[in-house]
Amino acid sequence: MAGAVGLFPLYKGSGIASGSAIPRITSLLIKPASAVCNLDCEYCFYLDRDADPYKELPARRMTLDTLERLVDGYLFYSYPQSSFIFQGGEPTLAGLGFFEKLVDFQKQYGRSGQNVGNALQTNGTLLDEHWCRLFREYNWFVGLSLDGPEAINDLYRYNKQKRGTWRRVVESVELLQKHQVEFNILCVVSQANVEKAKELYRFFKGLAVTNIQFIPLAEFDASGKPLPFTISAEQYGRFLVELFDVWWPDRRTVHIRFFDNIAESLAGLRPSTCTMHETCDSYVVVEYNGDIFPCDFFVEKPWKLGNILVDSWSEIARRPRRFEFASKKTLAHPDCLVCEYQSICHGGCPKFRAGPQRQFEDLDYFCFAYKMIYAKATGPLRLEVARNVAGMARH
Repeated sequence: MAGAVGLFPLYKGSGIASGSAIPRITSLLIKPASAVCNLDCEYCFYLDRDADPYKELPARRMTLDTLERLVDGYLFYSYPQSSFIFQGGEPTLAGLGFFEKLVDFQKQYGRSGQNVGNALQTNGTLLDEHWCRLFREYNWFVGLSLDGPEAINDLYRYNKQKRGTWRRVVESVELLQKHQVEFNILCVVSQANVEKAKELYRFFKGLAVTNIQFIPLAEFDASGKPLPFTISAEQYGRFLVELFDVWWPDRRTVHIRFFDNIAESLAGLRPSTCTMHETCDSYVVVEYNGDIFPCDFFVEKPWKLGNILVDSWSEIARRPRRFEFASKKTLAHPDCLVCEYQSICHGGCPKFRAGPQRQFEDLDYFCFAYKMIYAKATGPLRLEVARNVAGMARH
């Protein structure tokens, strides 16, 4: 690959370097209803993809037999720390009974001293009191999709009848708060809201939301041209800088995931987002039928790692294809080799590197945005981290 250099010695070509430990699969992203969803959001990257290996199967649901095999095998492999994250499509389409059975299986197959965490990412349109009681009783973490005030949210987020989702989702916010369920807002940054960072922040504060994750939108047509709702790197950079300024006075009480991730990196910790990891190997996707893939953005036949009904987790973890995918992030663009923020960014996300031209060795589409916010935020955050560390040392 011309111009691409491997920065990290763990991966060599499509395999793992001799003598290196096999990176463990530390969490699962499970799709009990695959890409099936009750909404029809205009910008959805997952629904009706040409590369979807299951696109000819309209009804996709994980069976209880597959769920039991998944829980039993992964709890054994991942002991003592096991993380289950459910996503879609829309995972609540699997039904409340499915998730009640999940908890039963976790109780049945978990071992003494095992810490099991559950999370669910949802569009929020199907949540009710019953769901919230389950989340509260078993300490689930919920990610709820909401793009801002009604006019902004409903521009791209609507159901099959083209009706907006805002009112129903705000009801779900209130339900989660009523039941004291820990949750965050997942806000897609699109052309509908990229110029409105302050308005968005104040709107979410008005809802008493204290955890927010902003997700930049970048989708491209077959020729590599950005789709109309895609934001530019410069727009995203301005958004983050403006957001940082309005958030900074609230930094002790409001969590914005991207800024938290920068602080984690500056503190010498491993950020909670895989985008800032050195390699792409921390989690895998489990499809409704047990098929395994290395990344949510690459659920495609060429990247299939195996199936939980026939392969053990140790076998899946050792698959050369997993190492091949993980190594894609280590292909550093020449600009990355001399970038002062490389130790934070690690080349960005393979989705945004491969997005326009399907070339993993390209720069991350949002590289310019990252440089803008790192220049703005790393100084203040580094001082904040130092103060926190000093305060902990005094106590």
